[in-house]
Amino acid sequence: MATPKIKEIDESAISRAIIQKAAEDWINITETDVIVAGAGPSGLTAARYLAKAGLKTVVFERKLSFGGGIGGGGMQFHKVVVQSPADKILREIGCSLETLEDDVYVVDTAAMIAKLATGAIDAGAKVIFGVFVNDLIYRDSPPQISGVVVQWTSVKLSGLHVDPLAVKAKAVVDCTGHDAEVLVVASRKIPELHITVPGEGSMWASRAEQLTVENTKEVCSGLFAAGMAVAALHQTPRMGPIFGGMLLSGAKVAQLVAKKVLGEGAPKVTSWTF
Repeated sequence: MATPKIKEIDESAISRAIIQKAAEDWINITETDVIVAGAGPSGLTAARYLAKAGLKTVVFERKLSFGGGIGGGGMQFHKVVVQSPADKILREIGCSLETLEDDVYVVDTAAMIAKLATGAIDAGAKVIFGVFVNDLIYRDSPPQISGVVVQWTSVKLSGLHVDPLAVKAKAVVDCTGHDAEVLVVASRKIPELHITVPGEGSMWASRAEQLTVENTKEVCSGLFAAGMAVAALHQTPRMGPIFGGMLLSGAKVAQLVAKKVLGEGAPKVTSWTF
């Protein structure tokens, strides 16, 4: 079999294409409907439902990969547990589940990450890697979070002083996990919001799952929290490698944000009533 001839392309053309198209994306998202910080389970779930609701959604992820805490499984064993009714979210995106017992399932970590990421992107969400939120856009009349200030992760790691850029949004969702990075910025820089982030409590899986979903909410006008950021905010327990609460928290925050941005006529993004 003959070796196929690969099309020749000049190195400068490669560079121009990357810079031009990346710049077009950045210009397009300087004002958006929703910013989701973190491409973990709650962030990707929220982004998918938000995009499906017709909201212009961008996800900023500080790492160069999807998944958050999913990839590590349970102590690096490549499986996690998901329970009902969160399994419906994974079934919607074509993720295979293995039944462990009634309404409890085991999921392959790589498959879960891939399906959640594909689901969010196919719905229309834009995901940008290597970017973290290091400040918020704040207005005080009335008190309102109006966007985020972002920086390259590589700049932080290098220790260089480089001014960041601002991205405006109608809603910001902290899905950064255990560290609750966006909420911590708000607590440190905007004391008038009276936000404190004491950190999560010790493990109690079933209680943690329930409280994470129950406490998913708008923290202050324009700023929402989902996933483990909720546990850090309320000092509720951690749950370990079971992810039903993370998925349901993402679905719930998407519904709350859609209602906030689109009003009472917002489409119902999930089949559940939270």
